[in-house]
Amino acid sequence: MTEQLTNFFTIEMIYLWLNIGAIPFWLILMFFPQSKVCKFFVSSIFPYFIFGFLYIYLLYYLYINEYNFLDNFKLYLDIDELTNLFSNTSFLIIFWVHFIAINLFCGSWIVKDSQKLLISKFVIFLPLLITYFVGPLGILFYWIIRIFFAKRISLYD
Repeated sequence: MTEQLTNFFTIEMIYLWLNIGAIPFWLILMFFPQSKVCKFFVSSIFPYFIFGFLYIYLLYYLYINEYNFLDNFKLYLDIDELTNLFSNTSFLIIFWVHFIAINLFCGSWIVKDSQKLLISKFVIFLPLLITYFVGPLGILFYWIIRIFFAKRISLYD
């Protein structure tokens, strides 16, 4: 059974399903941020359980394929080591799961924070879209918008 799973869920298949699977979460965040579906499926722990199980599966998959996890720590040495790591598809898929999960978490935070400050979903649409593609830039854009609605600058909340 495990062999059938590993034969079906290859790195390429996981990459495809991860990208397709993230889109509904983002569409719910952008178009239905106040819905119960958004609160249950997107703004809860639900998607991160999925990402967590996917991460565990990937670690198992890479372990049985004799991936050297200690090489991952080379990314802190210099930019050339980071470039070498990104040429490895095994490292790249782990990074991609991490990237998708963090961006979705940031998008979810934007929605929850905007609801707390009574910011319209139309106003946060663009920061959410930017966060989907380029996480930190979308958060910066939202923070600038947030200043006008909160009528204060707060570096922490």
